[in-house]
Amino acid sequence: MKNLRKEFPILAQNTYLNTASSGLLYDSLLDFRQEHDLDFLISGSIFRDPQATFLSNVRKTIATFFKNSEGDTILTPNFSLGFNTILNGLEKSKKVLLLDEDYPSINFAVANKGFKICYAKVNATLEQNIENAIKKHKPDIFAFSLVQYINGIAIDHEFLAFLKNKYPDILIIADATQFCGTKVFNFDTSGIDIMGCSGYKWLLGGYGNGFMLFKNNILDNITPSDYKNAASNTDYDSSYTSLQARFECGHLDTFNFGSLQYSLNFLTKIGLPNIETHIHELCDYAKSELANLQLLEEDVIKRSKHSSIFNLKGDHRLFNQLQKDHIITSLRGSGIRISLHFFNTIEDLDKLFNTLHRYR
Repeated sequence: MKNLRKEFPILAQNTYLNTASSGLLYDSLLDFRQEHDLDFLISGSIFRDPQATFLSNVRKTIATFFKNSEGDTILTPNFSLGFNTILNGLEKSKKVLLLDEDYPSINFAVANKGFKICYAKVNATLEQNIENAIKKHKPDIFAFSLVQYINGIAIDHEFLAFLKNKYPDILIIADATQFCGTKVFNFDTSGIDIMGCSGYKWLLGGYGNGFMLFKNNILDNITPSDYKNAASNTDYDSSYTSLQARFECGHLDTFNFGSLQYSLNFLTKIGLPNIETHIHELCDYAKSELANLQLLEEDVIKRSKHSSIFNLKGDHRLFNQLQKDHIITSLRGSGIRISLHFFNTIEDLDKLFNTLHRYR
């Protein structure tokens, strides 16, 4: 992995522990983006004419990467737009289970549309809390982040499969923006009905791209009948009236979605199993050392599995000192959030620990 660090110029002068905020642009992706716009510059509409074929190839790349069918893979500029499109088509009488303090793009999006809402608490017993809430409130929909953006607590994927098997009528919708690109994942065999992701974090796709994955028949089930009736009674081209068109309305940017496709191929060449193993090693080391320093909340320490995100006990003073030492992090919640990707190293973590020992 160390040989790949030269792809990321920012790492020459900084210890970047902030992928949860923004993934990095890297040299070979920059080359692709410059070539893309140069082709557009000299060809204009001739360059744009085959965009339908190009975008179809992007869908195919995403579907292959996450083990889904191409027809049930939809392009969207970001998770939030895709998620709100889903919510706008659902009956407001539905009851939605949310996780307390989950990302506002989920919780506020549901709350401001008038759905009935119930909550499960995010702590060391997250999975049990979810099942208890389902038994008590009997929700129609469960919408959540696979990884909590503040403290990195991650829901167990085997639990989701169990949940779907036990409660098959609940529509399970997951935001995977803080997850995709960190582990090998098979959407087809998961317990998730709909999974969305923005591509600018661990997928390193840059901004303005994302996708929604649907299990077989789910897209049809969540499409309003008024839309389907109107589509069946018009002669408009299917690019305006298909089930996918409700999400992919208007022009899609080949620059942004081409960047996502390029990065998915980049990650594939590195190997998701290799990335997963490396991140796991970093996270094990980080969790052990941070726990020894008493910088992690008890709920995180108690869980046997964790994500690539940690929230350290710390204030603005410590955050500013980290910045002075060229260690890039984020202030989130009541602490300082760090996040790890394949380009990070044990040496990066040791630099962080040295600063923490000196200034905490």
